[in-house]
Amino acid sequence: MINIVAGLGENENIILASNELKDIEDLSITLVETEDELIEAFENPEVDAVIRGSLKASKVIKAIKELKSDRIINRTTYINTEDDENFSKDYEFLLAPVGIDEGKNTQEKITLAIQSANFIQYLGKMPKIAILAEGRKDDLGRSERIDESLKSSEKLTELLINEFGQLENFDNESDDVSKNYSIKNYYILLEQAIEDGNNIILANDGIFGNILFRTLVLLDSWPSYGAVTLGIDEVFIDTSRDQSVEGYVRSLKLAYRLAKLKK
Repeated sequence: MINIVAGLGENENIILASNELKDIEDLSITLVETEDELIEAFENPEVDAVIRGSLKASKVIKAIKELKSDRIINRTTYINTEDDENFSKDYEFLLAPVGIDEGKNTQEKITLAIQSANFIQYLGKMPKIAILAEGRKDDLGRSERIDESLKSSEKLTELLINEFGQLENFDNESDDVSKNYSIKNYYILLEQAIEDGNNIILANDGIFGNILFRTLVLLDSWPSYGAVTLGIDEVFIDTSRDQSVEGYVRSLKLAYRLAKLKK
């Protein structure tokens, strides 16, 4: 049995979402109404996955970071069009960083890229990392900000190639496809990075990433399954308090999928 605990706040769409999955025989969903109960669920080894649902974020996220103070914790939005009839092609990728205070420097982005690659590998797939910048390669010289972004993306690409070459769980000579990887600088060409099937989209910083998230998910209705928490063994998915029924259903399905992989 997969035990999932989700938060129930003012937005009761999470109730309707959990009801839609009641026919899954090996799934049990418990809704809790306080942040303290959600934190207790996170600490409970009998709980396989926790979803913030429609409870407030600040207290829960702070508690998780305190409980896991020995870890570097990041979040990344998981987007998958596989079950969406509005898309004629399947796209699956992590978008990061999406918090406006995240991805502030090169080291943060290296850590985020490695954690994201570990997650994609956990799904049994080959990590394909697309690095973005605030201009095309031939835009160098148009402004100091653009120049800085272009040079930063090129430096990050080089550092990541060197870093992945030293990681034991990644090897492009391996017959195991999940151990293979690719890293490419797409500069500002987000559309090409997605079309080429990259499953990790690494924005220049959290502000840039947040704008990409709002454009893709909130304006253009790309299906987000919530924000996956990286850097911990537990399954915790962060969701918006204002999410739709369909959005919560997607998050519950992702939690169920990840919990099943851990069994």
